[in-house]
Amino acid sequence: MFKRISDVGPGSIEFEFEGQAVSAQVGDTVAAALLADGRIHFRDTPEKDRPRGPFCMMGVCFDCLVVIDGVPNRQACQVVAVPGMKVARQKGASAIGPDDGPIDAPTSGGAA
Repeated sequence: MFKRISDVGPGSIEFEFEGQAVSAQVGDTVAAALLADGRIHFRDTPEKDRPRGPFCMMGVCFDCLVVIDGVPNRQACQVVAVPGMKVARQKGASAIGPDDGPIDAPTSGGAA
């Protein structure tokens, strides 16, 4: 579906998506590299687990949220791919805060 205009670039790197190797050009965002690799399903919606992928590619829509190196809620279109990074689909919603765990995860500490 997507293809590069030119494969000539400053070099290539490799990272992991869902346990599989993905090649990227140096300077590619995670979203650009995944799309060039033919992957369009980046996350699942919180309510009905519907697949979503990049829409705006400029950080406005949040349809490209992924988990990068264990940190959820990362916009794949805003993160430059680096060698060895581990990227996974985001399943539903994740909490925003110091723990960045799933919303339904028990919180540590006393009652609020």
